[in-house]
Amino acid sequence: MDASIDYKYEVMRKCIHLSSLLIPIVYNFTTTKLALKILIPITLFSLLLDISRFYLPFLENFFNKIFGFMMRAHEKDRTKKNLSGATYVFISAVFSIAVFPKLIFLLAFPVLILCDTAAALLGRRFGKHKFLSKSLEGTISFFILGCLIVFATPKLSNSFAEYLIAYFAIAVGAIVENISSGWADDNLTIPISVGFVLWGLYLLIFPNLSNQLSSPLVSLIF
Repeated sequence: MDASIDYKYEVMRKCIHLSSLLIPIVYNFTTTKLALKILIPITLFSLLLDISRFYLPFLENFFNKIFGFMMRAHEKDRTKKNLSGATYVFISAVFSIAVFPKLIFLLAFPVLILCDTAAALLGRRFGKHKFLSKSLEGTISFFILGCLIVFATPKLSNSFAEYLIAYFAIAVGAIVENISSGWADDNLTIPISVGFVLWGLYLLIFPNLSNQLSSPLVSLIF
């Protein structure tokens, strides 16, 4: 676990992270096109600000003054010029909404927001046993909460097999969250890994439902 900020600031960071739950909540009641019309401009604005802060001293000072205490060291590194976690969340949301069927998104994205928060906070507070790159406790927290989220998300058949493939996708996401540190931002890797694994298993195990699992990207392009 990246402990480059104090735990109390980690809690504040994750509270802001939780506000991203508004994305799947709103998307559940709207169309893909409308969701992207809202999110793409927000994402581009966030991306522009994130890049500009490394080249405009007044903007960098503003970011550091307002958000610096919650930003990780790699997000403030002027040499590497990494994007902030918030920008990655927006990029991840745009990609996932455009590519994944809504059913897949409505599991994969809440898993990112809620399970990543649980893994970070519980892993730092209670993590005693090293597992891969982080703590076993954090990874288990991710998986358990993910399994609970499965019960609250839409289903196609509501069969036992549908729950099993969701649990498997959550397990993959838990491992990906654990090993993403240092080489990729888990705001991207978690929903993408969970989404593609879940989507692939749906198409493999429920081929008769494949017409309900087409990518929104197809209709957006054609």
